[in-house]
Amino acid sequence: MQLINPYKRTDLIPEVGRLLIAEPFLSDQNFLRSVVYICDHGPEGTVGFSLNRQTDLVLSDLIPELDAPDLPVFHGGPVQVDTLHILHRIPHLLGGVEVSDGVYWGGAFEALKRVIQEKKYKPSDMKILVGYAGWGQEQITRELEEKSWLVAESSSKLLFETPSKDLWRTSIESIGHEFSFLAHLPLSPQLN
Repeated sequence: MQLINPYKRTDLIPEVGRLLIAEPFLSDQNFLRSVVYICDHGPEGTVGFSLNRQTDLVLSDLIPELDAPDLPVFHGGPVQVDTLHILHRIPHLLGGVEVSDGVYWGGAFEALKRVIQEKKYKPSDMKILVGYAGWGQEQITRELEEKSWLVAESSSKLLFETPSKDLWRTSIESIGHEFSFLAHLPLSPQLN
């Protein structure tokens, strides 16, 4: 029986709307078992948001005037952690730029304020993020060559409906059954 080496997969490249999934042993604490949704990718570099690094904060902790104790805040990445971003699937209420089918980035703060005040949202319709992940073009190319990331397709359902604690595993499993063993590798296999 021949073993399949998932790191030989080369058919997917980073593109807007795709996922970067940290390989199981990526040791960078900023991206340990992270799933990054790519929102911008081009000659200048790549910008995305870690989707599964939920903090202990809710939106009301950051902006007390927004009474939203049910909206958790995620650590979107190590760059500009003093900025607030939103990914959502309610453009008719918030606006924003469509990144991929059914997934929008940004929107008007006044619209967010109104949506929260009028309780016209479900927590599963948006992700509030502080900071973002960013790479220069050569940097992301180098990290892909080093096999630090797997690239996968995304979906609105995966982004918004998968619990953050399960997102890394579920994202890897979405690539195909031949990759599912990666989702079950321990952080430190040498300790087994």
